[in-house]
Amino acid sequence: MPVVGHLIELRNRLLVAAIAIALGAVAGWFLYDPVLDILQEPIRGIRASGDRTAEINFAGVASPFDLKIKLSFFIGIFLSCPIWLYEVWAFIVPGLTKKEKLYSLGFLGAAIPLFLAGSTMAFFALPNAVKALTSFTPAGGTNIIPAQDYLSFVMVIIVVFGLAFVLPVLMVGLNMMGILSAGRIQKSWRVIVMIVFLFAAIATPTPDAMSMFFLVIPMMTLFCAAWVICVFSDRRRKKRLIAQGLWVDPDEPID
Repeated sequence: MPVVGHLIELRNRLLVAAIAIALGAVAGWFLYDPVLDILQEPIRGIRASGDRTAEINFAGVASPFDLKIKLSFFIGIFLSCPIWLYEVWAFIVPGLTKKEKLYSLGFLGAAIPLFLAGSTMAFFALPNAVKALTSFTPAGGTNIIPAQDYLSFVMVIIVVFGLAFVLPVLMVGLNMMGILSAGRIQKSWRVIVMIVFLFAAIATPTPDAMSMFFLVIPMMTLFCAAWVICVFSDRRRKKRLIAQGLWVDPDEPID
């Protein structure tokens, strides 16, 4: 396909993705009230404890409308993610081999539900995060939180949790491409554990250990599952290379 043809296809793919996000945002507009009600639950929990006043503050006249637009588009991006991710994949896939197409399709098939699962897990960590951070408020103080700041904080928590759940899929993808072996992962398990705990400590901006473990436990479970998949993948690859006479040490026993 000539360059102009690629540009036309890119334009069409982007147009479909934009329409999907726009339709998702329309749905997000109608879901705004129940979603915002869920997001404000941690604030209500602080207020219900009786320790201090906690409220979401709309500073400007247009702030409520601005927040509704932003939250609607945020919901729209999530609702339409299968469509716009498919459009990205469909634009790239013609340049891939048959094997690479299967790998990329498997990556998308695993990454999307895991990202959504991680984002859902963020809602369980959110109350602890808000409670822990507002606990530093001095006695007699109040938490009047700007609505835009609160939404940005929630979006960061949700996206980070979602991306954390996708990292093991990336590890399996590197293994399938022959870049990362199960043996290397096993030898580096201490480094992986340290990175997971460090990532969780940075990703959950709270001083309490509970919020961090909300991210650490599922991440470690997914990494262990990814390592098992890599082990079986390496065994299949070794058997295939030995059968083809390409293995450097064919006398080495297969695990």
